Amino acid sequence: MQSWMRAGLVYLVLSVFVFASAPIQYKHGMVVAQEPLAADTGLAILKAGGNAIDAAVAVGFALAVTHPTAGNLGGGGFMLIRLANGKTTFLDFREEAPQKATREMYIGPDGNPTKDSILGWRSSGVPGSVSGFALAHEKYGSKPWAQLVEPAVKLARDGFVMSKVLQGEIEGSSKMLGTDPESTRIFLRGGHPYVAGDTFKQPELAATLERIEKQGAKGFYEGETAQRLAEAMAAHGGLITTADLKGYKTKQREPLQGDYKDFHIITSPPPSAGGVGLLQMMGMLAGTDYQSDGADSAKAVHFEAEAMRRFYADRSEYLGDPDFYNVPVKSLLDPKYVAWRRSTIDPLRATPSDSVAPGLAHAAVAHIDWRHESDETTHFDVVDEKGNAVAVTYTLNNTFGNGITAPGLGFVLNDEMDDFAAKPGVPNMFGVVGGDANAIEAGKRPLSSMTPTIITRNGKLFMVVGAPGGSRITTGVMQVILDVLDFHMNPQEAVDLPRFHEQWKPDILYLQNGFPDKAFAALKQMGYDIKLIGGVARVEAIVDENGMLEGGTESRLNGKIAAY
Repeated sequence: MQSWMRAGLVYLVLSVFVFASAPIQYKHGMVVAQEPLAADTGLAILKAGGNAIDAAVAVGFALAVTHPTAGNLGGGGFMLIRLANGKTTFLDFREEAPQKATREMYIGPDGNPTKDSILGWRSSGVPGSVSGFALAHEKYGSKPWAQLVEPAVKLARDGFVMSKVLQGEIEGSSKMLGTDPESTRIFLRGGHPYVAGDTFKQPELAATLERIEKQGAKGFYEGETAQRLAEAMAAHGGLITTADLKGYKTKQREPLQGDYKDFHIITSPPPSAGGVGLLQMMGMLAGTDYQSDGADSAKAVHFEAEAMRRFYADRSEYLGDPDFYNVPVKSLLDPKYVAWRRSTIDPLRATPSDSVAPGLAHAAVAHIDWRHESDETTHFDVVDEKGNAVAVTYTLNNTFGNGITAPGLGFVLNDEMDDFAAKPGVPNMFGVVGGDANAIEAGKRPLSSMTPTIITRNGKLFMVVGAPGGSRITTGVMQVILDVLDFHMNPQEAVDLPRFHEQWKPDILYLQNGFPDKAFAALKQMGYDIKLIGGVARVEAIVDENGMLEGGTESRLNGKIAAY
């Protein structure tokens, strides 16, 4: 989920605002995405009269071609939609454990997890992206389906100019890609890798997309594509069958909603942990005056980090797929429980993580009976002229997923099974600890940190935001939101500000390079074990300021704001 940190790219994060001037404002529509050609594809759909959902579908398919580290046909994700009339919905097209999956399928003879959940054919869950885009179009789209897929077909068939960023991402993952013959042939050009300026064509992917263009989701989950994928799985010890593919369905869920000061937050429900975390952490911060010393001050970082620490402890125990586990969302967001969690924060000292546990076991303090309550990733945002808004985060999990390209089909497979708790209590590749709620079961969807979010003010659209970044997604998204809501930054300033992350275990405060020295020293004195890192999530945001759209993207990398 963290390709932008793992792909061998080197970039500097400045301690001053790079874009401190007022952002350019646009009136009609905006797409913010992490790859320019895909952003332009979405903008073209908007200009042709398509709505935000149409544009989001087109961007999703285009990213599968131009941003193969994360854009995908072989992965899955979430789409949050708010229509101009105020109606909201959440599409869960997260990958799903195959029917042959078992709880201990990744436990080795020594009783510890193997790397099979990350590498190899057994690491893939049943892909959901094509199903998710198809359902979004069926329910909310306005343009013909083929018109939304055709740009991706053309990009794959005719090719596009290799960018320095994509060249670097491929180089950074060349060792993994080199273990698979198809990936070696396609991405490493058989040992003669592409360089910036070359035209990159993907004819097998174009043929797969053409079947989707003509047949809709059936062109992926049934027929030639499904048969070839299932045969390759069987030949290499993978688990996905034609029955798994045919049986996959996107699930439409109710978004989580809550209030923060004068703003209304619409965000991701389980199997995302992100929405619960966002609302719980912001609830803990409310009333603390954490912002009084300014953004990235020691006080602000301290209170936010302590809220993060407490949420991630809860995440480890209580969150999972709601179709398999009774997730206690109401209890975790109950104002009494959140207030109790807030009261345990020492305003002057870091709380050792060994002193923080999943909190509902102590719920008697708040008189809550919770037991009876019924990094590879990319993100993009779209707002159209009428005010429809879409936030999409979708993933392969690791950079280029498990590194395997489906033979003859041109798309990379996910390694999403690692997002389950292969062994409850043992960290996954992002260092996140999970419990029985997120144990492997056939047909179950793994817990995710993806946090696509939409915010309104006085009943009107105000902000659309989300990010990739593994376990750091939720904390990165929250910080950009707070930078806009509480520190009154424009979205580009908020995105450019150095961020931080705390996830309970390991007991480390991660600070993005470029943090103020004064805050660093003060945090050390407060008891934090600090580690410097290159980034915390790669946040994309759109803010609607009285009908004028402003965007924020990680422009130090390859993101683009496409608008008119």
